[in-house]
Order: sequence, then structure tokens, then C-alpha cells
Amino acid sequence: MELAAAADRSLPREAVAAAVDAAAPTGRAMSCLAAALAADPGALASGAPPTAGRLAAELIARGSGTLRVPACAVCGRVGKPLFRGDGGGVCQRCRAWQLAAACGVCGKVKPVCGRGASGQPVCEVCRRGGPARHRACGACGKTAPVALRGRGGQPDICVNCYRLPAAGCSACGRIRPCTFAATSQPVCKQCAPRATAICARCGQDRPPTARWPEGPVCDTCYTAALRRRVPCASCGQMRRPVSPPGPDADTCASCAGLPVTSMCADCGTEDKMFEKHRCARCSLQRRAAALLSGGTGQVPGELAAVLTAICSARNPRTALNWLRAGAGAAILADLGAGRIAATHQALDQHPRPRAAGYLRQMLIAGGVLPPRDEELARAEQWLAGLLASMTVPEHRRLVRAFATWQVILRLRRTSQARRRPRTYTARARNMISAAVRFLSWLGARGTTLPACRQADIDDWLTAAGPGAADVRDFLAWAARQGHCQLFDIPRPPRRAGTAIGDSQRWDLVTRLLHDDSIQVTDRVAGCLVLLFGQNMTRVAATTTSQVTRHGDDVYVQLGQHEIPVPSALGSLLLTLIADGKPNTGTGTPAVSQWLFPGLLPGQPITPARLAGRLRALGIPVQAGRRAALTGLAAQLPAAVLADTLGLQPATAVRWMHDAGADWNRYAADLARTRNHQPGE
Repeated sequence: MELAAAADRSLPREAVAAAVDAAAPTGRAMSCLAAALAADPGALASGAPPTAGRLAAELIARGSGTLRVPACAVCGRVGKPLFRGDGGGVCQRCRAWQLAAACGVCGKVKPVCGRGASGQPVCEVCRRGGPARHRACGACGKTAPVALRGRGGQPDICVNCYRLPAAGCSACGRIRPCTFAATSQPVCKQCAPRATAICARCGQDRPPTARWPEGPVCDTCYTAALRRRVPCASCGQMRRPVSPPGPDADTCASCAGLPVTSMCADCGTEDKMFEKHRCARCSLQRRAAALLSGGTGQVPGELAAVLTAICSARNPRTALNWLRAGAGAAILADLGAGRIAATHQALDQHPRPRAAGYLRQMLIAGGVLPPRDEELARAEQWLAGLLASMTVPEHRRLVRAFATWQVILRLRRTSQARRRPRTYTARARNMISAAVRFLSWLGARGTTLPACRQADIDDWLTAAGPGAADVRDFLAWAARQGHCQLFDIPRPPRRAGTAIGDSQRWDLVTRLLHDDSIQVTDRVAGCLVLLFGQNMTRVAATTTSQVTRHGDDVYVQLGQHEIPVPSALGSLLLTLIADGKPNTGTGTPAVSQWLFPGLLPGQPITPARLAGRLRALGIPVQAGRRAALTGLAAQLPAAVLADTLGLQPATAVRWMHDAGADWNRYAADLARTRNHQPGE
């Protein structure tokens, strides 16, 4: 106690005595403390050994005016037990590096974690990989380091097969793999406490990812530093600067005479490594090839395009996550190994339809499978299920005939004639469903279709509610086939809707053309709606071939003719074609024909998704389109409007009448005002 009182004279002896009792509660601890203070009067200032550090903390807590919180002399961390080392008190990890020696197995200079049979130092990696820790795993059968030794007749579990037991995390409350699962305080990996330190670059108190010469560095600054590229002050090459230490580094490792670290062994890129000595892009290439080869090491030739599409992902880490956890990746592995045939029928029968559907689009985009109208195929599968659920044979026969020879046949003809990316089947499903409901309603009334009369139809239209008029096509078909009489069912009224004002429309156009904070995809799509009155279905299906460039002018073809666009919109279109497609899924080919590619490989974005993006920006899609078409119809004849924008002539005429324009005397005015003499 006398030594402690002499080391800190800013506190009364009673406070020093209480601090000594709290720091050294046992006789052995008191002896160690006395020996440390006798050997080094500055032990309280350095905080080493740990008993002196505990006493320093107790004295500071009691108001010491001469002592400061001890910190590691190497890394600067506080709150860790310190030991005597080179330069003062150091934490256990820094002391281990001070005592590092060349490993007797691998030869690398690392902290010593054990000794070999002849006494040579062994590092932790070689100690774990030594033969003494290798046993046969009871789960996989391989000889590997053991993570859980078997007891009570249970087999040993290797480090590759061991999984933490699941429990309710005491911090977040979720059921996750946890440490201390058998105790009252299980903790998952995400909630496990991590030591923090002041980052030497950003100054935030965060868990350090690395400890560089300038000090601890958090993960954000670590990643940014590894990916930073500047011209080297010595050689002028674009390299990662490492010298002098800190954010002001301007010299590459080669010119600074330092070893090049974090460099990919395959491509030589200096970047943050995804796995040992391999960057994310090369890791993706290796893992995708292993998945598609089925363990043979050779990727089948028909899957080469799929491999290229996966490896060309904009963000390789996203594709790596898909390979690791995506359900479609598991099906792709079975296909590469030959366990699943590369056919549409095999994918149709897979128990994971959504994952199989995504993989189907990837295989179609890669040329492995022939193209197929997916919406039409799903409609046929839905119809088969609907017919199987019908219990009245006569109703099933009528619905099958109507659906097969009227609805599905029309869908097939539309799909073959228009070659659109999607065949919209919602209307067809509504008509078939209305026929099923109508026949069931007749059966509940004790009436058959041949005995049905106009009064029954009127009752149906009154009682069935919304969608009752969808039965109109079924009854018209049934009358033509002689199954019932001809009924009078009025067509649903056409809903005109509202339109925004011209000033609001042009304000929105100005914002889209000049606001760089909006994504290029949304800016171009919004302009096509507000300037040219295109609906979302046609905007989503726009191809890059519809955009052409003649000199400095950019044109877009929406109908039969090319239309010049404003220079600002032309720049946006060229940017979108070149590098404006971030919202694509894994397996999408590097070159796409679509101006707005979607998440499904080889497919454009859905109209609903694109409209939702515009509405999120405050753009009323339907009202804006109506305003654009109304303004154009007031300035152009219906024939010109139809040819220019790709509208049906009757649709163009309706818009002309809605706009209040009268072009009936257009030809007469031209004949009267123009000179039609030859040569004039």
C-alpha cells in the first residue's frame, strides 16, 4: 500500500487503501502487485502487468488527478489487460507479435501458438492443421480438424460440418445459431459483442478490420483504402497507394519497397479479397465453373453462354450470393451434373416453380432452351388445374371447349403475330373464370345453359357484382355453337379518366431532363410517357434498336417513322444504352436488346414495376399520358398521329375527338392553299 500511495499522491491514503483492496482481493494478487510496483515505479502509468492496470483503473475511478487510462503502446486500445513489452505496456495480441518467430512448419513469421516435437515454434494455422487435430468426421467421413469431440458414444464432428446450435438470441430475440446456447444468455453471431477502437482514418469508434501503421482501421475505411486508385507519385501507374501511411498516401507498394498485399493470385488485381488470395470476380469464375461442371472440371459446351452471363454480373458479390443461397443455383447444379434434363418439361415439373422459372429464363437467354411464351404456358397450366377442380361434367365440357377453341386459340394467334416479350392473359383468365362462375350460378338455380333466358342474364348482371359482364364472350360463343340463345349484354362503359394540366406536364418533363439525382431509367421512361404518350406496356418493351443516331441527332421509332428527340433526351437515351442498366438479375447477358432490362435474364422490366418507379417520383402515369396524347391530337391529324406513335387508327380518332380537334377539312384546306402545278 505504501508503494501505491507513493505512486499516486493526489488521493488520501484511505482511498488508495480501498483501491488496493479492490484491485488485489487475494494474497497472491497482493504479492504480484507489490512485486510489480517494486520492480517498476511507473507500472501504474503503463498499466502493466494486469494487476497494476486494475489498480490504476480503481485509482482513476476514485478521482486520481495524476493517472490516465492505460492504453496499449502499440495499437492504442484501452480496456485490455496489458503486459510488459517493448516500449511499455502492450496488449496480449501486440505482445504476441513482438515475440513472433518463424514457424517451423510453414516458415512464416507469426505469433507462436505451440511447439513441435523437437521444440520448434508452430503458428496457429499449422497447429490447427497438424495431424494431432485430424480425425475422421462422423458426419462426412473425411479426415479433417475436429470442432466437436464426440462424447457418450457420439461421433466427432469436423470444422466443415459443425454448426452452432439454434437458440433464441438474448439480444435480438430471433432463433439463430448461437454461442452459449445451453445457457440463459445465448448470443447469435450478429449480436456478439466486438471490441471497438477509434478508427485512424474516420475517427469513428468501430470494430477494427485491420491494424495498419497509422492505427486501427474500420471496415468501411479498410475497403475504401483497398479499392482506391491514384497515379503513383513515382511511376505514374494507376495503383493503390500505401506510402506514406494514412489517407494521404501517394506511392504504390512497388515504388515504396513494400510487399504488395491484397492482390489476387489469378488476375493480379489489387482489391479486397473475397476468399484466400482471390478477388470476388475470380472467385465467381471459379465457383460458377465448379457448379456447372458437375464435379468433372469441364463445363458442357451448351452451358458456356450461361457461365459467361453469370460471370459478367455487374456486382460479382451479388452473383456469389446467388450461387451460395439461390434456389435456382441448386437446380442449375443438378442440370450441370445431369440429374435434371435441360427441357421445359423438366422445369415445369420441378417442386420449386419460382426458382425453376428464373433458371428457365437464364437458359433461354443463354441459348440452352428454345424461347417459349411463359404467360401463355402458365395460362394453359392454370386452365388444366381449373378444369380438374370442376365437378359437373357438362360444365367442364363447355368450359374446356370455350377455353380451348376461343380464348387460348386467340392467345396463341396473338402471341405468334405480335412477338411481344409478354402475352397478357389476365383478361382471358377473367373470361374463363366468369364462365365457370356463371355455370355454377345457373346450376344453383336449377337451370341449364340451353334453358337460360334473358331474365336469367339480367338477374346475373345484377347479382354477380363486379366482373359480371366478363361472361359476355362466353355467352356469345355458346350462342354461335347452338348451346343457348343469343342474349343482349351491354358492353362495359369506357372510362376516360383525368389528365394533368400542360404546365404541370412540362414542369415534370423539365425535371426529368435536368435532375441528375434521378436514375436514367426513370428519366427516359417518364419522358416517353409525358412527351409521346406511350403506355407502360410499350415503354417497357422498347428495344435498343428503336434508338438511332444520325450525326448529332438522336431518333426514336415508336411507330412507322423515326422521331427526332430533344438533345437532352437524346443524351439520356445514349447513356441508358451504354451504361444505365443496374437493375438486372444474375445470369443476364452482358448485351441486352431491351432498353429497360428487368431482373429476369433476357426479359424487359414489367410495366407494373416501371409504373411504380415513376409514381414513386410523383409522376402520374395515366394522367400524364392522357395529357400528352390530348396535346398531340390537337396538333396532328389522326392518320399522322397513328403512324408516328404506333396507335390504332380508331384510337387516334378517339383522341382527336377528345382533344376537340376537327381535321375534316384538312385535305380541302391543303388543296385550296397549296399550288400543285408541276415544278412549283
